[in-house]
Amino acid sequence: MDKKAIVLLSGGLDSAVTLYMARRDYTPRALIFDYGQKALKELESAKRICDEAQVEYVLLKIDMPWKGSSLLDFSREVPSAGSGEETIPDTYVPARNIIFLSYGVSFAEASGSEAVFIGAHQLDYSNYPDCRGEFFDSFRQVLAKGTKSGQENSPVKIITPVLNKTKKEIVHAGHALNVPFEHTWSCYRQGDIPCGECESCVFRIKAFEQAGLSDPLMVKK
Repeated sequence: MDKKAIVLLSGGLDSAVTLYMARRDYTPRALIFDYGQKALKELESAKRICDEAQVEYVLLKIDMPWKGSSLLDFSREVPSAGSGEETIPDTYVPARNIIFLSYGVSFAEASGSEAVFIGAHQLDYSNYPDCRGEFFDSFRQVLAKGTKSGQENSPVKIITPVLNKTKKEIVHAGHALNVPFEHTWSCYRQGDIPCGECESCVFRIKAFEQAGLSDPLMVKK
């Protein structure tokens, strides 16, 4: 297999499944971001997933000192699911996927990789604007105009294999691919076990229940 790809890996459920999907057709390398997030445990999860999948990774530390999200700002509490009325929740990190994808595309061009995989999805999600299909379509147009590979008519592909899957379907897909769910971390909060209350935890709990599978990470309190 000589096709190479970069996979943006957070250590969460969606990105882990995406990594295992990418392995079917590409030789992937994971790009993991330490961007000041509260849930540092996801970094260890991402590295462990790479070890299990026998995939090389790069851990990149970037600074976002302006914060702008309860995932980054320690003076703001990560909200529990359904606790706010805003259309876009307080856990939204300003322009995060634009930043992450830009790093991923730069890495891809520099390393001769033809694709960047990202585990975003627009069903059962938090209404983040940079997780919608229209955003990725627009980003692809940017790459066609603003990169060397784009000007040579072979822009880096942005591949979103779980974009239109529900969380239940993502869990089923990961189960079929033997994704080590026990090493993933979805919780927005840092702790020894998932909080079970933030939006990401609630989505995950519901997905495993609907899939008829037990989540090895969720410990009954």
